[in-house]
Amino acid sequence: MFLQRLKDLREDKDKTQKEIAEEVLHCQRTVYRRYERAEHAIPAWVVATLADYYGVSADYILELTDDPKPYKRIQRKK
Repeated sequence: MFLQRLKDLREDKDKTQKEIAEEVLHCQRTVYRRYERAEHAIPAWVVATLADYYGVSADYILELTDDPKPYKRIQRKK
């Protein structure tokens, strides 16, 4: 299950749930803990934010691929 990958990525950075919640997602630890435990669905923006933070693709976090390399970003017109 991809939740283990999410936990592994966090632990590989030597971060606590509280640090990820507050520093990366700007939410309370209890909210992030519920994501990691599958007590709440993880919003797409959270997956995207964590993928950027960890330097991996969202597909890697969701275990749709075993290749952590992020995709090339699309330049959007302003």
